[in-house]
Amino acid sequence: MKKQEIDHLLVKMLDYHREVSDLNFTVGKPMQVESAGELIPVDFKPNFKALTPFQTEVIALNLINQDRRLTKALLRAGSCDMSYSLPGKARFRVNIFSQGANISIVLRKLESKIPTIEERELPKTMFQISKEVNGIVFVTGATGSGKTTTLAAVLDEINENKSVHIITLEDPVEYQHPHKKSTFNQRELGLDFDNYANGLRAALRQAPKVILVGEMRDRETIEIGLRASETGHLVLSTLHTVDAGSTVNRLLGMFTTEDAEQIRIRLADTMRWIVSQRLLPQVGGGRVATFEILGSNLRVKDLILNGESEGKTFYEIMEASNAFGMITFDQHIIGLYEQGLITQDTALGYCSHKGAVGRGIDSIKSSRGEATTDIADLEIDRNYAKSV
Repeated sequence: MKKQEIDHLLVKMLDYHREVSDLNFTVGKPMQVESAGELIPVDFKPNFKALTPFQTEVIALNLINQDRRLTKALLRAGSCDMSYSLPGKARFRVNIFSQGANISIVLRKLESKIPTIEERELPKTMFQISKEVNGIVFVTGATGSGKTTTLAAVLDEINENKSVHIITLEDPVEYQHPHKKSTFNQRELGLDFDNYANGLRAALRQAPKVILVGEMRDRETIEIGLRASETGHLVLSTLHTVDAGSTVNRLLGMFTTEDAEQIRIRLADTMRWIVSQRLLPQVGGGRVATFEILGSNLRVKDLILNGESEGKTFYEIMEASNAFGMITFDQHIIGLYEQGLITQDTALGYCSHKGAVGRGIDSIKSSRGEATTDIADLEIDRNYAKSV
């Protein structure tokens, strides 16, 4: 199979359904595309009812294109990451991985247009984040929840308004930022640096004001990231955590008990914002993002230093600090329900505290004059006492 044939397959898959986000090649299944979080089999002629191990391996080898580094990573680590381009059509972030004796491939479609905060309807707090001059900002969530898109929008806002040097360390480079007011140097893992820790260490000598680290994967990277934020840089990065509180615990959990106290002090001093996000099924199709945002103030610093306790939690601080740009998932989800963007079942299924969201939904229903319960025809049993 030649590169031109691979490109033809990818174009056909992209055009098969609207809003395709991923292309999936798995042995035993047909070629599939993902749209709005659901996998859809692609109907080819002749039909590929089930891909064979040989077919997925041939596709993988064509994508790798005799790159020794990628081949070595696939054989030694069991997976490799790369970028791939269809000229004039699309760019992809590619992960090729082994499962048993077979090879599977997932291609994530990358947006060519740089998103803006307004276009993506991100919380207004993102404008505040773009104005930070130092410290560390984390955007967290599951794979595919839109972390990279959110960070790209923040970087674009900086690019529009500040004349600074921005270095990004990515795996691979997803959004290719043009030079506007800012100067961009975008470096790709495997091509321009060998690991995040070394790339971040080198970035400190490259006179940036803003550093984007694709992912904080290990203790060493976090340690250098904290050092960079302490020396006057704004560091933006991602973590795979479910909410703001678990992000702090995850960071502290990467260090030994002996180091924990010092790390708590450093994190309390440097942490500016933690933005967590999830994608929810939207009414009418597609998906909508929901956010949880934790900012930095004296109460937050106290919890980082001393830990959460009864009556003193990150959730309660966010719940009471909407005026300062903070919000909980539950509050944001109630807002999405009020706008008619999500159903009640979706709201209750994706929230953090069902009781709080349930009360919020009931309040909205009451204000609309809708019933808040399906129990009907209740009346007082006036003969109860007499029968007893």
